[in-house]
Amino acid sequence: MVSLVEVYRRWPTKYDCIAHLEAVRWGGLPLCPYCGTDRVSRNRDIKRGLTASRWKCQRCDRSFSVTVGTIFQNSHVDLQRWFLLILLMLNAKKGLSAMQAARDLDMRRPTVWSMMHRVRAALADDGKLLSGIVEMDEAYVGGKRRPANRKDDDEPGRHRPGRFKSLR
Repeated sequence: MVSLVEVYRRWPTKYDCIAHLEAVRWGGLPLCPYCGTDRVSRNRDIKRGLTASRWKCQRCDRSFSVTVGTIFQNSHVDLQRWFLLILLMLNAKKGLSAMQAARDLDMRRPTVWSMMHRVRAALADDGKLLSGIVEMDEAYVGGKRRPANRKDDDEPGRHRPGRFKSLR
């Protein structure tokens, strides 16, 4: 379980967040999301020099970042706030409203609402986990069995179908 303080310790800057996403997504071998080749290099901008967050494919000649094809694509929100929102959503016992998350992250509610929808869509069950033949062990669901000598088992009582039969 990660805490809010741990998020700031692990990913204090934008570049730490990008490095973490690259390690999780590619594991050290970046791939072009457009053509799938591993012939990529860091994107060099003539005016700014080496751009840390961008890659350039040598095959299809397209520039991309690690966020292409993820919930973080085309988002103006920094990755650290994304990580904090995911943490807040996963740690909330009874769910998290967009208004509460907006207050916690110091953002506008519509922005947080759309971010939360992206996270929920990414967490949606695609049906692949429990498909085909599923084996499971037997389990007893319920409480303890009532003793056989209970007096009210034989008598119709409250919320029982035969309750009003003896009124005649």
